[in-house]
Amino acid sequence: MATFLYKLGRLSFRRRHFVALIWVALLTLAGVGAASAPAAGNSSFSIPGTEAQKAFDLLEQRFPGTSADGATARVVFKAPSGEKMTDPGNKAMVKETVKELSDGSEVVRVTDPYQAKAVSKDGTIAYAQVSYKVSGMELDDAAKDALKDSAQDAREAGLTVEIGGDALQAVPHTGSSEIIGIAVAAVVLVITFGSLVAAGLPLLTALIGVGIGVSAITGLASALDLGSTTSTLAMMIGLAVGIDYALFIVSRYRAELAEGREREEAAGRAVGTAGSAVVFAGLTVVIALVGLSVVNIPMLTKMGIAAAGTVAIAVLIALTMVPALLGYAGRKVRPTGEKGKLLGRAKKQDRPAKPNLGTRWASFVVRRPVAVLLLGVIGLGAAAVPATSLELGLPDDGSQPVSTTQRRAYDLLSEGFGPGFNGPLMVVVDAKNSDDPEAVFAETGDEIKGLKDVVTVTPAQPNKAGDTATITVIPGSKPSSVTTENLVHGIRDAGTGIKADTGANVLVTGSTAMNIDVSEKLNDALVPYLVLVVGLAFLLLIVVFRSILVPLKAALGFLLSVMAALGAVVAVFQWGWLSGLMGVEQTGPVMSMMPIFMVGVVFGLAMDYEVFLVTRMREAYVHGEKPAQAVVTGFRHGARVVTAAAVIMMAVFAGFIGSSESMVKMIGFGLAIAVFFDAFVVRMAIVPAVLALLGRKAWWLPRWLDRALPNVDVEGEGLRTRTDRGDEDRELVRA
Repeated sequence: MATFLYKLGRLSFRRRHFVALIWVALLTLAGVGAASAPAAGNSSFSIPGTEAQKAFDLLEQRFPGTSADGATARVVFKAPSGEKMTDPGNKAMVKETVKELSDGSEVVRVTDPYQAKAVSKDGTIAYAQVSYKVSGMELDDAAKDALKDSAQDAREAGLTVEIGGDALQAVPHTGSSEIIGIAVAAVVLVITFGSLVAAGLPLLTALIGVGIGVSAITGLASALDLGSTTSTLAMMIGLAVGIDYALFIVSRYRAELAEGREREEAAGRAVGTAGSAVVFAGLTVVIALVGLSVVNIPMLTKMGIAAAGTVAIAVLIALTMVPALLGYAGRKVRPTGEKGKLLGRAKKQDRPAKPNLGTRWASFVVRRPVAVLLLGVIGLGAAAVPATSLELGLPDDGSQPVSTTQRRAYDLLSEGFGPGFNGPLMVVVDAKNSDDPEAVFAETGDEIKGLKDVVTVTPAQPNKAGDTATITVIPGSKPSSVTTENLVHGIRDAGTGIKADTGANVLVTGSTAMNIDVSEKLNDALVPYLVLVVGLAFLLLIVVFRSILVPLKAALGFLLSVMAALGAVVAVFQWGWLSGLMGVEQTGPVMSMMPIFMVGVVFGLAMDYEVFLVTRMREAYVHGEKPAQAVVTGFRHGARVVTAAAVIMMAVFAGFIGSSESMVKMIGFGLAIAVFFDAFVVRMAIVPAVLALLGRKAWWLPRWLDRALPNVDVEGEGLRTRTDRGDEDRELVRA
């Protein structure tokens, strides 16, 4: 592989005009496609195989035209102090508001609080429910403005009015902190390279790669039903790996120049050596992201595949466009150790150069491996302690900031009708195969009334055919509570008995039941996902490092860092530690998909640093150095660059903490802290300590397996032989 990539790097350097033209053309094509594509609506959220999804599909079939997937809004009214919603003046205002709401072209129906008995027992709170034909993301601005205006009219009359539901759902924004993250990355690159030109190359190539990836996602969003979070995730990961991959190529190029190579030769060798590491690091990230499809949640699968595509583009750009731009830069990109005018030229000194920080740190770890290993493991273990209190759930209006009207509406409904009112359960009774459907409907309602934590059970509402009915159940506890989860399982258990007696199917759905099913599905998929992703990456790393213990150590180190990162997420988003600093206005359960998502993404990113750092050690060991010295050599060449790459990746991820979308905010924080733990504790401390303790055993591989594995030559041994032979030939010609 090293030889092939070496040739690709030299070709890209020589044919830089052609290479640059291809990438600019792709960027233009993707941009035009994104601009001309129809606007994407709200991504459909389906969970194949779950009972909640089966019930939802049955509703679509048996209750046609009800717009079950349409947006809803609950307009909640509260009377002024000392008054009631049943007072004539307040009642007239509410009826006027209901009339205004009914005039919208996208409105299916509006319930009158007084006819629907939607007034609290103390008479102070009432609500009107508005159902729309389309989803919240597809509602036009006129419909949203009409909803807000009607509420404002009632407020001016003296009522407290808040709006809940998904009708006011907005496209999430990331805020200015995303730009700050990129700015921090730029500063780190300038400090690392000492040159604006060298620092600008990774940023430019990363932005081009992300531009192509995100534009392609935007162009295909409508056709493939991709949500807004998909492009945000692709941008987040694409920026981080794009900058890092280009950083490693440029850094190796400067090191080759420092050894006296010609620029084209240096570009070829940089791509042949560091480029090999980029390929395998990118493969581990792609495996981890595509592996999310095993969960069988379409939204998560699409997010993973889209982000994996952006990572693949980042790899290709690093291998082709980076050497092409190095050709354009010429002498403006200087050898390692030679600073540009920005930071001052390096002065030649007669005395030997002082060992760099990476060398000094690695030498210390090699001398004290046990102490460093214990300190690292104990520290990560302590950070992981909060993860033992992990509570999972999916966000609802109760997790919104208290400054939003959705959250205030949620609180008013809890105050007037009880905490369970915000998470009603819809029970669908399919009595098509029953002899007496009406009796089945009544029996089901009576069974549910006898269960614990049930506040209200509405009469069954049959369809026109009379073979299917819906029953609304109001729990006594809030939607995200364990008690409500137990109630859902209790209704399903009762349904099993009803089916045995009558042949009717009893299914539970609704947003609360769907959230419970999603959490259980994700928990069940976590172990198979870990086995698949870690197993495939383990095999890949065996091929890369030609070792058993090094990949095993990499996997165990990853588990430490991801558990510590989950502990940090729990501490901030569930316990509320430093929540003000992170902009977390409302604490609550961690999103159900966070653990499995972090496992996938963090594993791929963790292997980046493992590959980049340990391949340098492997290269030194293969070329004859002792194991301990190979560790020091690997740090001498790679520690500075890996540190810069980690800081850049942390800055990019942390930039998304400013997002208005709670999922994006949590992912940004979780990935940033995971990179910190993995890069600076696991890869910079635990890895060299373990390798120092293992010695030559770290690179042991059974002979039969060594013969069976393909030789991918990541360390560039074949490339070294090839170029050294070329150097000898040139010396003979000169002679």
